[in-house]
Amino acid sequence: MGLATWGRTGLAGNSAGPGFRSIAKTIAALMAGAAAIALSAPAAQAQQAAQPANQQQSGQKKNADEKAATEGTLLDKILVISRTGETAIQSLASASHVDQEQLDRRMATTPNEMLLGVPGVTVQADARRVSSSINIRGLQDFGRVAVIVDGARQDFQRSDHGTQSTFYVDPELIKSVDVIRGPTANTYGSGAIGGVVFFDTKDAADFLKPDETWAGSLTGRYESNGKGWTTSATGAYRINENWDVLGNIVYRDYGDYKNGGGDTVAGTGFDVLSGLVKTTIRPTENSELKLGWVGSKDGWTETSGGVPANDVDLKSNTFTARYNITDDARSWLDLHINASYNRTNLDLTTLTAQNRFDPVTGLPVLLPAGSLSTFDVGTTGIDIWNTSRFETASVAHELTYGGDWVGDDVDTGGTAGGDSFYTPSGKRNVSGAYIQDKLTWEWLEVIGGLRYDHYSLKDDTNEISGDRVSPRITVGVSPFESAGLAGLQFYGTYAEGYRSPSLTETLISGNHPAGVSFPFLPNPNLKPETGKTVEFGVNYKQNDIIEGGDALRLKAAYFHNNVDDYIDGVTLSPFDPTSGCPFGPGIPICFQYQNFAKAKINGFELESVYEAGWGYAGLSASIIDGHTISYEGERADLATIPSSQVTAQLGLRFLQDKLTVGGEVQYNGKPKGNPVAKDFTLVNAFASYRATDNLKLDVRADNLFDVKYTNSLNGSTTAVLYEPGVTLKLAATMRFGG
Repeated sequence: MGLATWGRTGLAGNSAGPGFRSIAKTIAALMAGAAAIALSAPAAQAQQAAQPANQQQSGQKKNADEKAATEGTLLDKILVISRTGETAIQSLASASHVDQEQLDRRMATTPNEMLLGVPGVTVQADARRVSSSINIRGLQDFGRVAVIVDGARQDFQRSDHGTQSTFYVDPELIKSVDVIRGPTANTYGSGAIGGVVFFDTKDAADFLKPDETWAGSLTGRYESNGKGWTTSATGAYRINENWDVLGNIVYRDYGDYKNGGGDTVAGTGFDVLSGLVKTTIRPTENSELKLGWVGSKDGWTETSGGVPANDVDLKSNTFTARYNITDDARSWLDLHINASYNRTNLDLTTLTAQNRFDPVTGLPVLLPAGSLSTFDVGTTGIDIWNTSRFETASVAHELTYGGDWVGDDVDTGGTAGGDSFYTPSGKRNVSGAYIQDKLTWEWLEVIGGLRYDHYSLKDDTNEISGDRVSPRITVGVSPFESAGLAGLQFYGTYAEGYRSPSLTETLISGNHPAGVSFPFLPNPNLKPETGKTVEFGVNYKQNDIIEGGDALRLKAAYFHNNVDDYIDGVTLSPFDPTSGCPFGPGIPICFQYQNFAKAKINGFELESVYEAGWGYAGLSASIIDGHTISYEGERADLATIPSSQVTAQLGLRFLQDKLTVGGEVQYNGKPKGNPVAKDFTLVNAFASYRATDNLKLDVRADNLFDVKYTNSLNGSTTAVLYEPGVTLKLAATMRFGG
């Protein structure tokens, strides 16, 4: 293992070049074109009168769903994560929605494919494609991005090169994904200074037709690259009109894939068995209880220097209970109670004897074949909130208030010299309470909120805690009433978020396991990070632009994020008496997580979609730049800044919408922090044909031109990892019911 690649060290990189500027010019030209279309559009239909302020969320959701069905754009879909029943286009924040139709045509094998083209979002998977880490606006790992599955936080962490925090979910179980970027998402839990990604699993109500009591489906899929097979079976049953249940089981078996150069990438094969059971009970007309389990059993082989080194077995189980009550007769009541437990167990077994270093003494030891390292992480969560709707004078209020608690219990162990010793055991609790008021008056919308956070973490010898109050203020204006500009809205936001140090950042100790021995130093004096973001954005929606029934939706935003006391790994010299690194024979350096004065990240994001009867066209883009500043004023590039990216999507419908064909083109600029990665363009194509009501056929080609490329975030890994080359996917789904 390299010295400067543990965690996220090795930050130096090159400055932005012509590729970055060309992306900016391209985006500017595309935005100008979109604006020209919008401004030259004929008069829009008159908008409906605003709903009364005491309209309940159930009514809002029904109306929004009907509107989405008519207008058909993704940005018109209700955000599952929203606590005030908003669609993405209504949200005064950088929010995106990925629905079931998009997921189906992407035929996703990994979360990376599910989130294709979502601006500001990059997924890092290394060779272990079944485990992923999500990066939002250059922030990732250790809870900076809250990954939530059906309300359950996914907090598994394993100290390693590259990704530090990973999660496990099969795309076949997911019906939609919501993303909120930036600390404006601070009502969704502590620590999410980068943002929140919410995965919502399938429901029986989404699967059963109105006149059906039961239904089932079978899907078979083949992928050419890695000769992978996926088999999925779904069954749903309506016990009565107020109680239904759904089950889904998925098995994937994939070999090592080939990169764009035709070379096999060792260690990329895996087999995974995943499942979902969910039941929905409606005790009363105004209440609903969802109980669910999502689980997976994965296996893959890790390599070192191209040679198989470790067998990995992983089990992940998530249990959730979500209850809500919304009463149309009581505008003050829109109560939600979520409880969850997620547990991930990872066992790592060495395949060959390995020369390692004892984590305590630092002396060489031989780690025999069959040695075991174990990682056991359990996360318990409770989230309760209510939204009250009322009016004062002519101002409508949506007052949301609540609290949440998440507890992580980390237990690691195994053979001395094994990898688990560098992920410390311990317990961490984070909790918070918040209040937020959304005020609406004619063309003005104001959101103000406060959140209080508290954290504590401990092991056998340390106990650390802290707390803070974080504000948010957002102002949105819709100043125009003229036909072409009635759907134009501007907003500005200032929001803060608070992330406590993780167990690993605070308590990591021992010696580097292989290659060169050097100490890891704990740092119980770490300060929490505080994210302070300023964002300016625009939302635009217009109907009947070119033809009757079409729709244009556009969201764009510029953001500037200062993360005070940013935490990252640094190497220390034993020759510096102030570093705390012990001086002695065989100690070349030390490694420790430390605070920087701040990390400064800024960027631009665009998401737009045009929908018409003949099909759809979409364009998204993101440009992100960032660096750290030490307390001495030294500046260094931030290694977690992803490539600048532009994604164009086009779909055409034929045969009375039974056949859809289309594809995506994505340009990725050269990143700063990865000297190996280059700019590249990917082209994907797909076709989906619904032959009958019960038979659907899908075909897709990813990386159609067999480009050899690497994920920009994998620059901190010890070896270059090239992504899959051309991949052909074929699938058939048969449905039956009665």
